[in-house]
Order: sequence, then C-alpha cells, then structure tokens
Amino acid sequence: MNIKSQKDFFAGLMFMGVGVAFAWGATNYNVGTGARMGPGYFPLMLGVLLTIIGAAVTFAALVIEVEGGNKIGKWAWKQLFFIIAANVIFGVLLAGLPGIGFPAFGLIVAIYAVTFIASMAEPGWKFKNILILATVLAIGSYLAFVVALKLQFPVWPSFITG
Repeated sequence: MNIKSQKDFFAGLMFMGVGVAFAWGATNYNVGTGARMGPGYFPLMLGVLLTIIGAAVTFAALVIEVEGGNKIGKWAWKQLFFIIAANVIFGVLLAGLPGIGFPAFGLIVAIYAVTFIASMAEPGWKFKNILILATVLAIGSYLAFVVALKLQFPVWPSFITG
C-alpha cells in the first residue's frame, strides 16, 4: 500500500485518534437515547463522526494521486512554542495560581497577553496592529462573556478589584 498524500494520511490518522478518544471517553457518562440524550451522547456522536471523517481522509490519501506526494515539511518549533505558551499563559493570567500565591489578572490582561504572545509566532508582526487586535478582542470578549452571557470570572486583576 502506497501513501499518495502524506499530509492527508497523517491528518486522517489524527482525526481518527481524536475521534476514538472522544467516543471512548463518552462511555464513562450516561449516553441515553436520541429522544432522551444523556451527557455522553454528544461527545460519543462527535467522536464517531470524527472517526468516520478521519477514515475517509485516510482512505483518500491512499487512493487519490497527488502531485509531489504532498510531503510533510519540517516542524515549526518556534510557532508551536508561542501558540502553546500563549494558551498556558492565558489560563494562568485568567485564574491565577492560588497554590503558589500568583494572583488572577483577569480577562482583559489575559486577552492582551494571549494576543501578543501568539502574534510572536508570525514573522514580521507589527506592534500597532496587534495592539488594535488585542483591544478589539478584549472589548468583544467582555461584551460577549460578561455582559451578554453573564459569566462569572475575574475581568480585572484581583489586586485592583479587591
């Protein structure tokens, strides 16, 4: 069996792996029926659907000829680091780390931090553009999550709000 598109083949395997993990994890919850869905119904169906899509993509990668074999390039380590770091720092700034006494900085500071850190993954990023983007995201997030959905989490740093 010859892989005709490496990118599609490995993407299909990833979809199948995530789909099987979701479906397997959903079995720990009451699934219910289509008429009376339990908490495990949606993750189970999502996992099954993702596995089917992954199988289709993998099959297509083995059957459909692609020019050049659609080879996988080198890992983008710098970009991967900044994207993962941005997400970790967002979580830490949003809620803090009470175990070590690090205070919560809230939604607004966390949005600015995640935007600036994630933007470092792009070569040639401009400070002014990222500042505008972070401001729009912060205002939009505040309006969506705090005003519209009335979610209860820190918006401003805890040492300011008390």
